[in-house]
Amino acid sequence: QVQLVESGGGLVQAGDSLRLSCAASGRTFSSYDMAWFRQAPGKEREFVAGFSWSISSAYYADSVKGRFTISRDNAKNTVYLQMNSLKPEDTAVYYCAARPATGGSVRNDRVYDYWGQGTQVTVSS
Repeated sequence: QVQLVESGGGLVQAGDSLRLSCAASGRTFSSYDMAWFRQAPGKEREFVAGFSWSISSAYYADSVKGRFTISRDNAKNTVYLQMNSLKPEDTAVYYCAARPATGGSVRNDRVYDYWGQGTQVTVSS
């Protein structure tokens, strides 16, 4: 069983930066695909960024490309989401997700086995 705990959310102004962290426990997750998703009020959950372990590549939603960076520290069992140049439309609850690496797309939220509780990010204009 893998447990994921997100942290780092908060209230910021447009143009500011935040770094979200997702700490995993219960199993070594070095061979897991990891991803961040977000859900704004009244909207469906959407893919933000993901890291494929099998091909060691990161993927981003077009809306965050160039502003957000996903990274991981296997020694600390932690994945990060560095968010720069934040916009009001980035306001959402951000969730960390994990699954054993399959080589498949990291963008589909239905394939993830483990989820964190979420952390709120609010960007004021």
